[in-house]
Amino acid sequence: MVAPESLAVLAPRRVEGYRLINSKFPPIALFDDVADAEEFEALYRLQAMTNPRLKNELGELSLLPCDEIPFRIRGCSYAAAAFTHVNPNGSRFSDGSFGVLYIADTLATAIAEVSHHQKRYWERVEGLRFERFVFRGLRCAFDEQGCRDALALAQDHPIFDAQSYSASRELGHGLKRAGAPGLRYRSVRNEGATCWALMTPRHVEEIVQTTHIEMVWNEGLTQINRLSALGPR
Repeated sequence: MVAPESLAVLAPRRVEGYRLINSKFPPIALFDDVADAEEFEALYRLQAMTNPRLKNELGELSLLPCDEIPFRIRGCSYAAAAFTHVNPNGSRFSDGSFGVLYIADTLATAIAEVSHHQKRYWERVEGLRFERFVFRGLRCAFDEQGCRDALALAQDHPIFDAQSYSASRELGHGLKRAGAPGLRYRSVRNEGATCWALMTPRHVEEIVQTTHIEMVWNEGLTQINRLSALGPR
């Protein structure tokens, strides 16, 4: 296991990266409608009286302390959702008990990462012959200050294992316990590229939708298309 304290700490630097999310998940407006934690609590209580779907829309709020939510930024809902809507099956740096905001250095890297995992999922869906899936392409700006740097580790280090997440999840738990804001690491699905695993949305400065990406399944992942390019919202 690699200990978080053995990895270099990154200096302040504004980074722009990309991520994809399935467009079937609607944006969560409530995080973007308030300026601070106090306003959020008041509006949440008010809306909860009339909106029975609110809990499902916001996810598990207990997983994300209010003081870590970057209220006032554009795309606050996108930043928070990764931590309140957690995949119970986990991910590379989480066993599913906490959320991680994954960001890639380029849109191409984000597509490579997501398409790999989608392909593995669709292959297990019995009887799936043809389907199309649409994803939102998000541009993310954040400060990598305080993140640990795993780029110095060799490509064959266990945390980059293409199949097993055992070592990487141990590191993820270590980062979480240490209060580290995140990790910069090598992309496993796009050689030579870089990704970040943010353990908190606190240092996110902006997340905006810029495009839609379509993935076509025809008894195999046969097409990846860029449907639109959008200006910042």
